Amino acid sequence: MPVPAEIAASKQINLITYRKDGAPVSTPVWHVADGNTVTTVSAADAWKVKRIRRNPRVEVVACDIRGKVAPGAQPVPGTATLLPDSETESARRLLERRYISARIGGGLSRLLHIKRPAGIGIVVTLDEQA
Repeated sequence: MPVPAEIAASKQINLITYRKDGAPVSTPVWHVADGNTVTTVSAADAWKVKRIRRNPRVEVVACDIRGKVAPGAQPVPGTATLLPDSETESARRLLERRYISARIGGGLSRLLHIKRPAGIGIVVTLDEQA
């Protein structure tokens, strides 16, 4: 299924991952939607990454910068894939095209040769809806 317009147009999404006991954990993240995928980048040692390694089933839903979901917004299920280091930089570049803050930070780190914290790209492929 293509990314719903509400998610594609939003500045942030809640990436919902699941703990070992099945409890959902929502984390607001920047994203880029393309076709039936949503791409983001996270710190490689973040808890959401650890949860995805254990269980790649996730949900995404449009939210505001603080993670508040609009009334009536429906989560969309999907499967998260962690990108190898070779593809994480291209995921960062996608985010830089969409977000000015990412563009400034990424540009300055390249210009001044500042080492970035280890990151990892996350691609969520949305499930086909029946």
